[in-house]
Amino acid sequence: MKYLLRLLFIAVVGVLPTVVQAQTESVIPGQNGRKEAINYDYFPHRQYAFVWRNWAVVSKEKIAEILSTSVENVESLATSMGLPAEQNIEPEWATEQGYITVLRRNWHLLPYEQITQLLGMSREELKFRLIEDDFLKLKLENVFEGKPFVLTGNYPYNISSQIFFKMLDYKDLIPCCTGMIQKEVAERIAAGPGSKTYGILSVLIQAWYKVEYLFTVHEHVFNPPPKVKSAVIRMTRNETTDLGCDEKLFKQIVKTTFNQRRKTLRNSIASILDKSHPLSADPIFNKRPEQLSVQEFVELTNRVEAALAEAKNRE
Repeated sequence: MKYLLRLLFIAVVGVLPTVVQAQTESVIPGQNGRKEAINYDYFPHRQYAFVWRNWAVVSKEKIAEILSTSVENVESLATSMGLPAEQNIEPEWATEQGYITVLRRNWHLLPYEQITQLLGMSREELKFRLIEDDFLKLKLENVFEGKPFVLTGNYPYNISSQIFFKMLDYKDLIPCCTGMIQKEVAERIAAGPGSKTYGILSVLIQAWYKVEYLFTVHEHVFNPPPKVKSAVIRMTRNETTDLGCDEKLFKQIVKTTFNQRRKTLRNSIASILDKSHPLSADPIFNKRPEQLSVQEFVELTNRVEAALAEAKNRE
């Protein structure tokens, strides 16, 4: 499907250093008080890190060009680190999408000008492909001229829920969302009724997406290791085009009841439907929100909407 060729990748990036033409023995530091790129303490120089990270995806001729040195020097540096003398670059890195991997491997390592040189792009071309903006404020309908796209990324853990709420606002534009998030959040999104982790995100996302918890990512695979585990998750639009209820009221009921999840529905929904209303006597109101499936929340929404309309007509 054509929309799979359009990716909106979310990443956290830092300040890039200014350009310094690298000599064979120099690093690529920041200048004029600007923040340097990430330190790679386990390499003698950043040049070693650059060669190591790109040996499988960028030709040694291009690496030599970026470092302003000879191919022979690059080969010598590579073999000194135990890399094979002959490169075996997979054809996929030469495709239109290959630049994403190259960009990720070098974003914190090279200054902007050397990144464009590495990719063989002008600033304007890279700017077209790389959008630096606040995702939560970005008007997604303008990103790909209103065409569907896949949302993917290593999401900032502190705003991942906000990102997914925004995804729901643009569910007709986003047929698939993948990426890595905090393990607890991934479990919450994928949880089913009856689980302690089943909550607002679970219901609202599962109403529109099929959720797959793919695998856990442990702390030790990162350097430095974080204090939490991570997980990779995939959300694919289901067949639902209409919930069959008032969506605004549906969200209100889900959020209101789960914000008081220890209470029965009769008590937690009281701010929407008065406990004195005859509908509150229905056995479903003896349940807690985590006991209801998405479909049961839809049915509850319709019943509450009808009860509210009836009460209004009596006034």
